[in-house]
Amino acid sequence: MENIRLLDCTLRDGGYINDWNFGEKTIRSIIDRLIEAKTDLVEVGFLRNCTYDPDRTLFHSVRELKKVLPSSHGNTKFVAMALHNQYDIRNLEECDGTVDAVRVTFHDYDAEEGLDFCRKVKEKGYQLFINPINIMGYRDQELVKLLKKVSNLEPYGFSIVDTFGSMTKKELVRIYSLCENNLDEAIVLGLHLHENMAQSFLLAQTFLEMKDPRRNCVLDASLNGMGRVPGNLCLELIMDYMNRSYGKDYDIDPVLDAIEEYITPIKSREPWGYMAEYFISAKYNLHRNYAEYLLSKGTLTARDMHQILKMLPENKKSAFDPACIEELYQEYKNQTVSDQASLGSLKQIFEGRAVVLLAPGTSLEYQWDKVKGYIRSQKAIIVSANFYFAEQEGGFAFFSNAKRFAEYQALRKQDIHVILTSNITKGVRPGDDVINYRRLALEGEEPSENCGIMLLRLMSLLKVKEAALAGFDGYTEEGEDYMKGYFGAFQNAREGDNRKIAGEIRKLQKKIKILFLTPSQYEEAV
Repeated sequence: MENIRLLDCTLRDGGYINDWNFGEKTIRSIIDRLIEAKTDLVEVGFLRNCTYDPDRTLFHSVRELKKVLPSSHGNTKFVAMALHNQYDIRNLEECDGTVDAVRVTFHDYDAEEGLDFCRKVKEKGYQLFINPINIMGYRDQELVKLLKKVSNLEPYGFSIVDTFGSMTKKELVRIYSLCENNLDEAIVLGLHLHENMAQSFLLAQTFLEMKDPRRNCVLDASLNGMGRVPGNLCLELIMDYMNRSYGKDYDIDPVLDAIEEYITPIKSREPWGYMAEYFISAKYNLHRNYAEYLLSKGTLTARDMHQILKMLPENKKSAFDPACIEELYQEYKNQTVSDQASLGSLKQIFEGRAVVLLAPGTSLEYQWDKVKGYIRSQKAIIVSANFYFAEQEGGFAFFSNAKRFAEYQALRKQDIHVILTSNITKGVRPGDDVINYRRLALEGEEPSENCGIMLLRLMSLLKVKEAALAGFDGYTEEGEDYMKGYFGAFQNAREGDNRKIAGEIRKLQKKIKILFLTPSQYEEAV
């Protein structure tokens, strides 16, 4: 099967993980290992409007790209990719054979500009590979129209790019059929897959089994699937499969060595691979940034994300719109409930009382005896904030974070009363008090989603006499901010601005007496 070739895109697509900062020695070594493995094509990186850095796989010109290429490379050929609106074609030199092909990518909404860019690449003598973004976003008639324009350009190749990882076997068969029947038979057909639905290896096998034997094809893959989360087809898997099923003779050992030496250390710091959240974005064929944006909030369960992503309008799906997803997030989060009865009953319990508010800082663990002494002397009510504390007996547990509450459910104690904000809809039991999220998060000039601040605002509404804080240690750049066994650190670190939170505490001190039972960076900032 000489007409089936593999393209490694680690240094290009994998760069989304580490900002293309592999290091010059690693770049050269990865290329050498891929050559040793007899990889057919190596995509060395992006052509970009940028300042060249030898440690990164972003290049302003082919002249710069040449610096990382070995003089001897067997039958391995080199390619680069350019997003048409991020690279000035005037910086691309005439082809001298060093780089065999340039892969050009564009969206459906700027296809004409992209195709014009493609013509100019071809005029400079390069083999042209056209990689349209999100082929799943094209209706059949739109794709046929694009394919006819592509055929008229007579490129070297055209790729089926499953940008959002939403393709199923049935959809691959449909799109392949459209491409096979509407592309000139001399055009190489490529396939670029993502792991959103954990199907890339299956889809690659399906593609190889159904392709016309007369059609040349190229499969994209990367070392250990390295690529923008959740990742790509694994080079080592598809190499081994093609050796066993198609009589290829790729050498897997250099690939495994490269993974062990260079890729695994990166993955330990910035992991990729299948995640349920990215399955949800793929299910609706959405730009993956939507899932990443909601994940960064650190407050949503997969169920919540599912509900929000379902709300995205059709015309916002393929191009990421942060304003749109933030609006939907706020709309979902600020669901209102009738909370007057809950506020009334809680006020009867809390008004005029001292309370101890518990957060999961490490100080709570080693100063728990001191905290217990204060609780006894003041007959204080205990309220934990967004976490399970094994030592707590009785009192209240307050949750504003749906993800933390979902984890709390299995550990929930019968003698602890639960107070929730209205953004939490799953797992609410009869007797739980639900308070409007907006009432606690949007008080004052700026919204604050910090659980401790929201809890203090609630205590102010309930007219408590004194709020003593324990375990509110504050955030540090490095180090252990949370107790051992705590079920998860906050992902939304931007809300860990100590000065901002201290400023909110300062405002609340005008309404409620606040003291710190354990050491806190907030106390220093106040």
